[in-house]
Amino acid sequence: MTKQPISLLNQAITTHALDGVLITDPKHVYYLTGFASDPHERFLGLVLVQGEEPTLIVPSLDEEAASAASTVKNIVTHQDTDNPYHILKKHLPHAMNNFGIEKDHLSLSRYEELVQYADAKKFVDIGPLLRELRVRKAPHEVERMKVAANMIEEVLRRGLTHVKEGVTEVELVAEMEYQMKKLGASGPSFDTMVLSGPNTALPHGVPGTRKLAYGDLLMFDMGVYVNGYASDITRTFAFGELSPEQTKVYNTVLEANLKGIESVKPGATLASVDLAARQVTIDAGYGDRFLHRLGHGLGIDVHEYPSVHGANQELLTEGMAFTIEPGIYIPGLGGVRIEDEVIVTADGVELLTSFPKELQILG
Repeated sequence: MTKQPISLLNQAITTHALDGVLITDPKHVYYLTGFASDPHERFLGLVLVQGEEPTLIVPSLDEEAASAASTVKNIVTHQDTDNPYHILKKHLPHAMNNFGIEKDHLSLSRYEELVQYADAKKFVDIGPLLRELRVRKAPHEVERMKVAANMIEEVLRRGLTHVKEGVTEVELVAEMEYQMKKLGASGPSFDTMVLSGPNTALPHGVPGTRKLAYGDLLMFDMGVYVNGYASDITRTFAFGELSPEQTKVYNTVLEANLKGIESVKPGATLASVDLAARQVTIDAGYGDRFLHRLGHGLGIDVHEYPSVHGANQELLTEGMAFTIEPGIYIPGLGGVRIEDEVIVTADGVELLTSFPKELQILG
C-alpha cells in the first residue's frame, strides 16, 4: 500500500535531523492533510514535530471544514484578534537545532514574525523535500488529474460550438470559463488564453477584442482545477483555409509533439525529451521560432517541478507528470502550439489528454 505523503515527510524529517517543520503553503497543507482552503491574510500552518502527532492550526472560521476534511485530527484554531505565532509557539519544541520552513512561500514579514517565536538555531528550507515527494504522482493523484483533463476537453468541445466569424477572443474566453464552472470545476487553473490571427504568434499573448476572421489560426490554452489538481491543454485550429506556410507550421508542431511524447520513458533525460521535439522544428527550418521549453510539471500546481528543457539532465522516473507543448511563433504569420499532459509509466508513457490533434478547419 502506498504511504501517505505526510508519513513520507515525517520520514524525511527524521532523515534530515529536523526537530520540527512548519508547512504554510495552503496547497501543501491540502496535499499532506486533505484540507483545502484559502486563508487569505490569516495564518494557516501544519506543524510536524519528531515523535509527536501533527497539529493543524487554522482560522476559527475554518474549524468545521478542517475537522471534516483533514486527516490530521489535532486541530487548533485562532481568532482574528489572536496572535497566531503565540499559539504556534505552544506546539513547537524548545531549543530546536534545525527547523524546517517553506522558503519560497514564507514572506519576509512572516519570517521575521516567526523567528521571534520559534526557538531554533537554524531555519532550513524544506522546499526540496516537498518537491521530491510531489514529483512522482500516486495512483489517486493520477486519477484526479485524469478527471481534470477530461473536464477541460469537454469545455473545449462545448466552447468550439461558439466559434464564428466576428466573435472576439474575450467572448470565447468568457464562454470557456462559463463552461468550466457549469461542469463543476473549482475554476481555471490559470488565465484562459484564446488568441486569433497574428496574436497567435505571441506565446503568452493576452486575449483582447480582436474579431475572428477567415484564414485565422485560433489557439486555445486553458485548464481547470478539480479536487485540487490542475489540467492544462493547448489546441490550435484553422478558421477557414490556411496558407501553405501556416499548414506547414501546424504539421511541424504536430510532429514535434508526437516525437516528444514518443521519447518519454523511464531512464531518459528530460533534456532528451526536449531535444526530440525540438529537432523536428530545427529540421523544418523553424528552430529559432520555438521560443520556450518543451514543458513543465503538473499536479496541484499548474506549473511545478520538473522543467522539461534542454539543460535538465535529470532522469525520468515512473509517476512523473508533465506537459509536452512544442510551439512555433512567426510574427505576421501566426503561431501554433499543441500541448498534452503525460505520465511516465513503468515502461513508457500514458497520455492524459486525448482531444484530436490533426488539423481541424472550423467555420
